[in-house]
Formats: sequence, C-alpha cells, structure tokens
Amino acid sequence: MPPVIFRKGLDLKHEVAGVLADSYHSQLVQQIKDSDYRYRAGRLSIFLAREFGFCYGVDRAVDYAYQARKRFPDRNVFLTGEIIHNPHVNDQLRAQGIRILTDDGESAGAVTPEDVVILPAFGVTVGELLRLSTVGCTLVDTTCGSVLNVWKNVTRYAKDGYTSVIHGKFWHEETQATASQALQTPGGHYLVILDRAEARSVCDYIRGEGHRESFFDRFAKAASPGFDPDVHLQRVGCANQTTMLSTESMQVGEMFRDAMRARYGDNNLAQRFRAFDTICSATQDRQDAVVRLLSEEPLDLMLVIGGYNSSNTCNLAKICADRVPTYHIADPEGLLSATDIRHRPVHEKVEVVSREWLATTGPIRVGLTSGASTPDNLVEVAIKKLEAFTSSSPAPQRF
Repeated sequence: MPPVIFRKGLDLKHEVAGVLADSYHSQLVQQIKDSDYRYRAGRLSIFLAREFGFCYGVDRAVDYAYQARKRFPDRNVFLTGEIIHNPHVNDQLRAQGIRILTDDGESAGAVTPEDVVILPAFGVTVGELLRLSTVGCTLVDTTCGSVLNVWKNVTRYAKDGYTSVIHGKFWHEETQATASQALQTPGGHYLVILDRAEARSVCDYIRGEGHRESFFDRFAKAASPGFDPDVHLQRVGCANQTTMLSTESMQVGEMFRDAMRARYGDNNLAQRFRAFDTICSATQDRQDAVVRLLSEEPLDLMLVIGGYNSSNTCNLAKICADRVPTYHIADPEGLLSATDIRHRPVHEKVEVVSREWLATTGPIRVGLTSGASTPDNLVEVAIKKLEAFTSSSPAPQRF
C-alpha cells in the first residue's frame, strides 16, 4: 500500500494561524513597512530592504509543519533534517514536539509506519524518498515549488542526454536532492560547480586545456558516480541551487556557453548546451532589493540577519559587503552591545567579535535585511537592540 502523502497542507491552516503569528510575525516590522520601510529613533535611522525575511516557500513549509503537529497530536512527528536554515525556527519546531532526525540521539532507521515524517523545503533525495515510502510512514511534503522547477529541468536534461551542471554547494541538502534527480534516468549524470573558479576549471577542460587527474582530484565529491569528463561534458545543461547569487549563476552559464561554442562551434551550440534560469523569484527579489537599497541610501553599515548555513543569507551579505561595512549575524543575540558585535565576516567560516562597530555619536544610518528563512520577530528584536544602543530618548519616528 503506497504511503499517505500530504502535499497541499492538512486543512488546518486557520487552526495554526494564531501560534504562527505569535511565534514569527512582528507588528513593529509591519508598521515600518507601512512607513516606506524607514524608521527613526533619535540619531538612529533604519532602512529596511523592500524584500526580506520569510519567503512564500519557507512560510508554507513552517505552516505545514505546525499543521502536521496539530493533525497528529498522538503520533511521532519527524523532520528529515532542518526544515530551513534558521536555528530559531528549528528550535521552535522542536518545542512543538517535532523531532529532527539529524539531531544527536535520533535515527532515521527508527521511523515506523505509524510515524509522520515532514520533508523540508529543500526537498530530499530520490533515495531518501524511496526509503521512507518503503517504510510506509505518513509523509508531509513541504518541498518548495522553485526547487521542484529545477528538478523538472534536471530530469529533462538527463532524458535528452545532457549532463546537468549545477551551480551550488555539493554538501547542501537542496543540491544533493537536485543531483539525485539526474540519476533517475539511465545514463544521467551531474557535476556540481561551487563558483566561477570551479566553472573556469571545467570550461578549460571542455576546451581541451585541462588535465584528467586534476579534474578528478577537484571534483571527486561533486560528480555523479562513473562521471567521465571526456564523455559527459560533451553535452551540458546548466541549473543551480535556487538560493545562489543570481549574478554568479548567470556568469557561470555564460562561461559554459562560451566554452561549448569554442569547442564545437556556433552551428552545434544548440545541440551541445542548454540553460534555464532556475534562481527562485524570492531569492532574486531579495537580492534586487538589497542592490536597490544600497544604491538609493547613503548607509553607514548594513546588518544582515540569518543562519550562517543559509545560502541565500550569505549571498545577501556578499552583495552588501562590496558596497558598505557589513555585519552578518545569525540572530539578534549577536548584537552584544553598542561597542561589540558577534558576526561572521563574508568569506570566513568562523564567528568573530568586532569592536567599535557602531558610531557612538552623531547620526547613524543602518540598512537592514534578512534571509528568506528569518522571521520578522527576529528583525524586530534587532531593531529594538539597535535603538537601545543608540538611544538618547527621543520618541521613535516614522519618516
């Protein structure tokens, strides 16, 4: 008997709306949005990006998780892994009694047919879905529609004899799930490219300038089983992890287009190369909003809020860091004081504490954005902390 799979919610949206609002929404943030995304308190001026925080896919995934807990109060409810890359949200789900199978002490092998398993917004690999289906547990699928769109393109590439070149992080859950789609078709292959440097290395190989051993050394963990660059780079189709930096994904695509043209000529390009824009609209909108904010407002610094393992948040920080001093904090607790901030610098892998990050006198203009997995209530906490750090007691103003 096939497993029961809920893909469109569990008909309890209104029943969980109140707890979702209490846990993740913010009246202050809504008021600032209604005031042209600007807020002033004394010498502090805050400018919010016009798109930030929970995207539709994340909001939907969290909503479905709460509905699942409500629908099955007497059954074990598991997540295959973090539902999104935000520690606060995942802790809130744990507090609801939802267990995360990647946590210490949990085991995916312990899932029984009586249990409920939630598939996260990133999706899961074909193999993991098959294993859970074989167990016969109830499944709640929150996979984002933008991710499903990438899967369709990758599947089509494989069926038409193209290797999927995926701009993404091979260790990321979404990219692993996407790559597994290519293997559904006999003879299907994939190669995961992290950045322009890796793309350049592969494109050099396509042009006949690379070395086979060096290729395998570099991409051993990022290529499909049995991958042969001399065979499987003859026809390629580009896709990407939906949360990557959109400008870089486009550049990677153009690099591969140019390499295939150089190797096979203009007349054969259509038979050798394909590409689709698979950056999700929410990711694009948030990146565009940050670029707009940076171009329109003279800012003293930019604050980016979101998990350090959140790809879309890290890419927002990268965009900002090229223009203005930028501090990426995992959550408002990183705002230690008016003198100290705990953050992770762009391109670094560890947190640091920086001093004298906030001017102690005079007007200060702060830009603020958050990743697609960061709820508005955390943005509110950050704003209130900034206000406290800079307050000389005038009443808050909307512009």
